Amino acid sequence: MKIVLGSRPNDARLDQFRSAYPQVEFVAAGSPQEVVREIADADAYFGNPTRDAFLAAKKLRWIQAPSAGIEFVHGIPDLVASDVVLTNARGAHATTIAEHTFAMLLTLTRGLRYFDHAKGCHTWLRGDGYRQVVGLAGKTIGIVGYGNIGRAIGKRAHAFEMTVQAVDAQPVASDGLASSIRQLDALPAMLREADVLAVAAPITPETRGMIGEEQIRLLKPGSYLVAVSRGGIVDEPALLRALKDGHIAGAGLDVTATEPLPSDDLLWDAPNLIITPHISGGSQLTTDLMWSIFFENVGHFVKGEPLRNVTDKRLGY
Repeated sequence: MKIVLGSRPNDARLDQFRSAYPQVEFVAAGSPQEVVREIADADAYFGNPTRDAFLAAKKLRWIQAPSAGIEFVHGIPDLVASDVVLTNARGAHATTIAEHTFAMLLTLTRGLRYFDHAKGCHTWLRGDGYRQVVGLAGKTIGIVGYGNIGRAIGKRAHAFEMTVQAVDAQPVASDGLASSIRQLDALPAMLREADVLAVAAPITPETRGMIGEEQIRLLKPGSYLVAVSRGGIVDEPALLRALKDGHIAGAGLDVTATEPLPSDDLLWDAPNLIITPHISGGSQLTTDLMWSIFFENVGHFVKGEPLRNVTDKRLGY
C-alpha cells in the first residue's frame, strides 16, 4: 500500500507513521511534479491535489485534505464524480481560529491599536481612551456557518456573556449556547440583530459573495465584522465602503478574495481594518491535531474501516 504525502511531516512524526504502519509505503513528494509522478500508483494522498495530479492517479481510493475547507473540489469535477473518498481535517483548526477571531475583535473593541500608537508616542491617553473602548457583554454575535469553527466562536462568545445567534446551510442541533440556530433564509433577520458578525462558513458556489452590500447595511451602525473561513464570502468593496462611511466600526479579515492580497489593494489602507495573512488556524495545537486525524485515518484505511471526517464532495464540505 502506498500513500503520497503532499506535505511532509517532521522526521519524528514520519518515523512514527512508518513504525505504526509498516505495511504502508509513505512517500513525501517535494514538488508538484513529484506529486504527479508518485501519485500514479498511490492508494491514498495527503494534501490538496491539483486536477493534473488527480488525473495522473490510476488506483487512488482516498484523499485526506489537511484543512477543513475542500473548495479545491470545485475545480476537479472528475474527483467529485469519482468513488474516491475525500476526508478533511475538520475539528483540528477550530480552537485556534476561534481564538484568533476574538484576538481581532478585542483589538478593535478595546482600542489596542490606538493605545499601541499612543505608547509609541509616549503619551498617556486615558481620557480620550474612554471613547475608544467598547464592552462585549450583552451584545449579540451573529455567526454565519455553525460547524466546528462557528461553534468554537460561539463558545467563546458565550463566555464573554454575549448572545449567540447562528445560521447554517444545514440543520444544526442546539448546543445549549446559541439562543437560535437557523437556516440561511434567516440571515437577514440575524444581521439586523447582530452587533458582531463572524463569518465561518465554507466557500461554495452558494456562499460566494453572500455577505454583500445589502447584507452589510442590515447590520447595526457601529457593528463589527470578522471573517476567518475563506475569502470571497464577504464582498470586499462593499465592506470597504461601510468602513469608510462609518457604518461598520471595525473589521478583521484573516482571509481575502485574492491571496496573497496584492500590495496595491485598497483594503490595506481601509480604516479600522485588521488584516492577517490567512493564519488564524496556525498553532502547534492545530498541526498536532491535523496529523493525528490523518494518523487515525491511516489506521482505518489499512483495516478497511470507515474513515473519519468524510466530506460530501458535491456540497464542498
